[in-house]
Amino acid sequence: MAKEKEAKKAFVLRMAPNELEALQRWADDEFRSLNGQIEYLLHEALKAKNRLPREKGGQSD
Repeated sequence: MAKEKEAKKAFVLRMAPNELEALQRWADDEFRSLNGQIEYLLHEALKAKNRLPREKGGQSD
């Protein structure tokens, strides 16, 4: 059975313009949207620090 995706929640993120520009360039290099790049980086950081919640009956990720 396909795993149901959780609904995403929106929030405002304020950051320095030079950091935003750097993230946009990085996203462009990896063919992602800016939002997708930020989500990817946050997910990878959470995974690296073992901060992702465990899924019921299996591993997260």
